[in-house]
Amino acid sequence: MDISIVIPLYNEEESLPELAEWINTVMVKNNYSFEAIFVDDGSSDGSWNKVSELATKYDWVKGIRFRRNYGKSAALNEGFKVTQGDVVITMDSDLQDSPEEIPELRRLIIEDGYDLISGYKQKRFDPLTKTIPTKLFNWTTRKMSGINNLHDFNCGLKSYRGDVVKNIEVYGEMHRYIPVIAKWAGFKKIGELVVHHQARKYGKTKFGFERFINGFLDLLTLTFVNRFGKRPMHFFGSVGTLSFFVGILFTIILFIEKVNNYGNHHARDIVNKPMFYLALVAIIIGVQLFLAGFIGELVGRSATERNVYSIKERIRNNE
Repeated sequence: MDISIVIPLYNEEESLPELAEWINTVMVKNNYSFEAIFVDDGSSDGSWNKVSELATKYDWVKGIRFRRNYGKSAALNEGFKVTQGDVVITMDSDLQDSPEEIPELRRLIIEDGYDLISGYKQKRFDPLTKTIPTKLFNWTTRKMSGINNLHDFNCGLKSYRGDVVKNIEVYGEMHRYIPVIAKWAGFKKIGELVVHHQARKYGKTKFGFERFINGFLDLLTLTFVNRFGKRPMHFFGSVGTLSFFVGILFTIILFIEKVNNYGNHHARDIVNKPMFYLALVAIIIGVQLFLAGFIGELVGRSATERNVYSIKERIRNNE
């Protein structure tokens, strides 16, 4: 199969028929063998009914329906599991991503040898309250990830080599950082394509301002997990050991002062000196951090699966 398209959706019943027709026109025109996997993330409107109708009209339509809303990362992760295409395309369901971009996104993977191509919506139809935080978010991600050639990490329109999506795990709100996850999984040829950003035709955005705060926290989590997720003792143990020995050093200094001032009734008691409390706190924190690292090692060795979601219905896939 040439292409698999993964389309997460949440309450987008109005846009789905138009999107499916648009996809069909582009794919047939280019003579691709393809599938489109619509992942309904617990919609409360008639979105799943629309997907079912589209499946009777088009034999390339497949569907996954969650029992409740898990988020975009969960939808992408489940879609990735069942893809069969040599190239995987992700796009949003709200008609703001154009299927006309698919041939070039595929060409860059097949002919130019990229592992991942991320869309860049250079001209956006979004308010300043969204575009300014987005620019700040992307700048921060570039600096922390070292992927300096991407301007828009969170663009829903992306293309992947097929084996990329089979070797990455997307959970929580980590869909914003798929290029970062792919890089850390060993897929380092990552590029960018300027794509058109369509104005929203139906409904309203499902994301609020809190996504930028959550996004920054997720980036810190992702960075820490990548560097120390398999070896938490290296981080907590190192910091804890340093804190512990600083406390011991302060204690030794206090002991030497006590010896030197032996018999001096005018000398301050050790417990009346700030250094005594600093030493005490440093030792306690050091021990706690060391134990946190040890517990982290034990938890890491017995972690259960994170990506288990309750799926209510499927269309044309048996996984």
